[in-house]
Amino acid sequence: MRALVQRVLRAQVMVDAQVVGRIDRGLLVYLGVAPADTQDEARWLAQKLAGLRIFDDEQGKLNLSVASVKGRVLAISNFTLLADATEGRRPEFGGAASGQVAQALYDEFCKALEAAGVPLAKGIFGASMLIESQADGPVNVVIDRVAKGKDSP
Repeated sequence: MRALVQRVLRAQVMVDAQVVGRIDRGLLVYLGVAPADTQDEARWLAQKLAGLRIFDDEQGKLNLSVASVKGRVLAISNFTLLADATEGRRPEFGGAASGQVAQALYDEFCKALEAAGVPLAKGIFGASMLIESQADGPVNVVIDRVAKGKDSP
């Protein structure tokens, strides 16, 4: 499982010219699911994000989590995060899970994030989405979680 996490001042996602998810201060999270990923990785990643200290404290140090600043998360499913572009010019997407597997784990990730007390907005799984954001910092973090005992994507 791979997450691209961006600290934002605001973000929104639109499908068919309709806003389906919007946040102010918080995290824009693109989530890619690999074939070997399980609910354990989804829950681990949700807990990691809930406590990830990438917001400034009073001294300007990255010591506060999204929960600490009463921020929100906008979660977007994104199979292209698992692309392999090491050879040629066209990325290979074989490292991404099937839609059925990915949707179940995306849903589990979102459920676990809400259970951790983080308010959540979402895109629509599998839809063509237009995402707008205003980066803050910029602060961007990539988090990889490989299923234990499994090969990496």
